[in-house]
Amino acid sequence: MSSDGNKKQFWKRNAAKVPGSIQHVYGAQHPPFDPLLHKTAKPPPATPGKPKKATTFQEFESITSDAWDVGDDDDELLAMAAQNLNIEVVMETANKVKKHMRQLEDRLDEGEVTSTEVSFASQSSPYTDGRLVKSHSEAPIGSPKDAAGEHAALHRQRSLPHRPPVIPLVARMADQNTSGTPAMTEREASRLDKFKQLLAGPNTDLDELRKLSWSGIPRQVRPITWKLLSGYLPANAERRESVLQRKRQEYFGFIQQYYDSRNDEHHQDTYRQIHIDIPRMNPDFLVLEPKVTEIFERILFIWAIRHPASGYVQGINDLVTPFFVVYVFEYIEEEVENFDVSSLQEEALRNIEADSFWCMSKLLDGIQDNYTFAQPGIQRKVKALEELVSRIDESVHRHMQHYEVEYLQFAFRWMNNLLMRELPLRCTIRLWDTYQAEPEGFSHFHLYVCAAFLVRWRKEILEEKDFQGLMILLQNLPTMHWGNEEVSVLLAEAYRLKFAFADAPNHYKR
Repeated sequence: MSSDGNKKQFWKRNAAKVPGSIQHVYGAQHPPFDPLLHKTAKPPPATPGKPKKATTFQEFESITSDAWDVGDDDDELLAMAAQNLNIEVVMETANKVKKHMRQLEDRLDEGEVTSTEVSFASQSSPYTDGRLVKSHSEAPIGSPKDAAGEHAALHRQRSLPHRPPVIPLVARMADQNTSGTPAMTEREASRLDKFKQLLAGPNTDLDELRKLSWSGIPRQVRPITWKLLSGYLPANAERRESVLQRKRQEYFGFIQQYYDSRNDEHHQDTYRQIHIDIPRMNPDFLVLEPKVTEIFERILFIWAIRHPASGYVQGINDLVTPFFVVYVFEYIEEEVENFDVSSLQEEALRNIEADSFWCMSKLLDGIQDNYTFAQPGIQRKVKALEELVSRIDESVHRHMQHYEVEYLQFAFRWMNNLLMRELPLRCTIRLWDTYQAEPEGFSHFHLYVCAAFLVRWRKEILEEKDFQGLMILLQNLPTMHWGNEEVSVLLAEAYRLKFAFADAPNHYKR
């Protein structure tokens, strides 16, 4: 399949869909560089037309803050803005943006671009040599003969839309989620209603809930949906409150029974390792609060004491984070990174802690052989990944063999941390929506996600011509700009691979 370079690859995307830089840019999301709004920067040459009013721009920006919703186009955005703004103001501002962009393109064609603009344009796009870089610091240093190449790169950049400079921790529901503040579209509202209707019944149909959750869960109902899909809560609505109270009391009973033993001789090594690993968790801002650090220490220590076959293993600490963040959303409206979690009421923190412990325990019950002695589960999955990739993309497989790259050297972390170190947390949460909806999602479907994830970087892998370059790439894949759209495409390809290989394992065995 992959050896035929002329075939259209599954991952080949339309240029209009290519995500842009996470740097601050002025283009699709924001109007072009305007000296009235950026007085500290060197202004570009004046262009004809009326000067923009800052207040008009601020109103226009607030109305079009969701310009990156999947499926939106310019006409829909203008129609949406017209509901709250005078249509003449909207059209005038939009026309000014288009006119300015046309003038900039003409000046680019004629080479009449100032050094300030060239510098700004080069910083605002991750595409320098046609390859995506994770951050501006990774961009290659220019050479003496790069003047023509830089001009050509600027031409390429014009066709690439830029993602907004700030991507919330959990992406907006336009990609099957919401961060709360922007008004929901009709599609979002309809999807949320379906979840609410399903959850409002006396007995929730879990099979139907899984089908609905596979393509993402709205933020408002994600906490209860995760608890139901993980098996922590019963499908019967009348029993849920009593089960929650009983399980929360049971967890804090474990705290009273076991936590004081953390300084005992036979437990102190476990507790010391947990204490060292917590600052390495993702996201970093959670661990800066002492109350949150203590919560994670208790969860991990109690789990290790109650599972002596594996005990605590590095990597398990990461698996608490998505549950903790999702269950915090039950009590706050804003984003977690803008909120002091330790300021929540004590009862809320206790509930979040107990719920996170039990749901993490349910997850680990299905993949515990990943963390027992010698971690045989991970060894088997890495081997299966190697066999699968050798069948679906032989060029990539042979390229890594040629430069002596072992799958265990990079894929061990993918299995041990469930890709949490490779993806932003917002993407992990979206990924886990599907994992919880899939039968054996964390143990079985994850293999196909890893295969799809590796093949996703086919072009970049084949460009590397030595062991060091391949390892640096595979351990630092440029996913910081990723959102729900990229994760949805990844999951779709993983499902295609599962459909082809899951029930016929000999297909990927030689």
